Amino acid sequence: MPRAGRAGPFAQFTAPLMRAAPPPPVRLCSMSESTAPPKTVLLRRGEVHSPADPFATAMVVERGQIAWVGSEGAADAFADGVDEVVDLDGALVTPAFTDAHVHTTATGLALTGLDLSGAPTLEAALALVRDFAAARPDDRVLLGHGWDAARWPGGRPPTRAELDEAAGHRPLYLSRIDVHSAVVSTALLDAVPDVTRADGPLTADAHHAVRAAAFAAVTPRQRTEAQRAALAHAVSLGIGTLHECAGPEISSEDDFTGLLRLAAEEHGPRVVGYWAEQDVAKARELGAVGAAGDLFVDGALGSHTACLHHPYADAGDTGIVYLDADAVAAHVVACTEAGLQAGFHAIGDAAVDAVVEGVRAAAEQVGLGRIRAARHRVEHAEMLTPESVAAFAELGLTASVQPAFDALWGGEEGMYAQRLGKERARALNPFAALLRAGVPLAFGSDSPVTPLDPWGTVRAAAFHRTPEHRVSVRAAFTAHTRGGWRAVGRDDAGVLVPGAPADYAVWRTGELVVQAPDDRVARWSTDPRSGTPGLPDLTPGRDLPVCLRTVVGGRTVFVRPGE
Repeated sequence: MPRAGRAGPFAQFTAPLMRAAPPPPVRLCSMSESTAPPKTVLLRRGEVHSPADPFATAMVVERGQIAWVGSEGAADAFADGVDEVVDLDGALVTPAFTDAHVHTTATGLALTGLDLSGAPTLEAALALVRDFAAARPDDRVLLGHGWDAARWPGGRPPTRAELDEAAGHRPLYLSRIDVHSAVVSTALLDAVPDVTRADGPLTADAHHAVRAAAFAAVTPRQRTEAQRAALAHAVSLGIGTLHECAGPEISSEDDFTGLLRLAAEEHGPRVVGYWAEQDVAKARELGAVGAAGDLFVDGALGSHTACLHHPYADAGDTGIVYLDADAVAAHVVACTEAGLQAGFHAIGDAAVDAVVEGVRAAAEQVGLGRIRAARHRVEHAEMLTPESVAAFAELGLTASVQPAFDALWGGEEGMYAQRLGKERARALNPFAALLRAGVPLAFGSDSPVTPLDPWGTVRAAAFHRTPEHRVSVRAAFTAHTRGGWRAVGRDDAGVLVPGAPADYAVWRTGELVVQAPDDRVARWSTDPRSGTPGLPDLTPGRDLPVCLRTVVGGRTVFVRPGE
């Protein structure tokens, strides 16, 4: 998400663009409701996606770990020694997804607040604001998210006068879909005297100031409710782990520590916390695994704040840079010596090159081996070149990327092409090149920028709008499961094999296939005789799998009502 206000409240591949349906009624279980050890469970008569046995139909879970994977016939030997037998009735069992880049509180506020992502026109967006204001008379500030003027006839955002009228002259904050800029009402601006811009979207420090003022009105109770909503929504989609990307310019210390505490106290997804500040001691004090995540080197393409080598096609400048290579190097050295991950938000090609230059300089100080072992991260990494891809591989940098960005903004007529021109836009998000070079990939959503939608994310990578950047469904699935675990230094998780954590999801789906046609990257045979385990057919237009059950650490955290 963007430097200033990243914590907003909130053609051919149309399917990945759709926002996930509202979650079914579900709540998180408290630790006091289930203090007993996880049950020993036998799951049978299904399809188990496991490299341990490509034809597996059954699985045993014991003490929070996968204990056995095998055939239906062999499952009989376990039936009498377990606490529970689950008849899968043909359902698919996979590792639970890991979303490697999330803003949890903002996601919850977007789920419970005003969503403008579906507004087809400016007039429709203003009508939604009016209705929302009328329905929330007691809110101290009205929070909304998701407008995109580039998709509206006329292409202009609302004026402050229009917002004042629609909001009834109340404080109003509406973040753009990329959360790198926002439009606000006069009543909110009055609370931020240092911001004097008369009209139009606010970016950079001005956006940061108004966002802080807006979110200061969110009470601790509202914040906790939003976090619970986001965590419950995640497990309803088969997501077992979230990488929370927080920081002083995104949320707050109370928000971050409160989320980590909530996740530890209630049975839901695991939450791995990153704190984006150039203060290694602070990150460690707050319980973060890294001083990383959205530590901003630049902004976003949609808001013209990503840092480029050459000017935007629709503007005369090259964006904004917040950290140079020297600052990157100093931070990477400090994190490496402290045993923490470093990481940076870098979208534009100039920003990515600054990160590469800085990490190389750090490697000269502490040694390339230590840099590679630390598994430092780059978030988003949209504008890559062959040289920067090779550098990522050399330096052991994990590319934490969001395939839904291409689904939403790619294509000949999309936002990328508007901002950069068609030639530069076609080079964005080169997932296949990253895999061929051996760069570790971890997939995420950047929710609420794009919704939590793991199978939609896998589909977006497999059916990238630029064909040469496509990867196989299995490669994309691995990046969204095992890739997220590897990004935090765990090589033994995100896969259903004996000894791995029992984080899995059960799915209702159609035919299972090995989907890597054309020239997509695949490192395995697609011949059925090879025994490669299948996955759902994600061809655009087909229904995505439906999550029936999610289990984290051997404990069931979600069961779809009626199943």
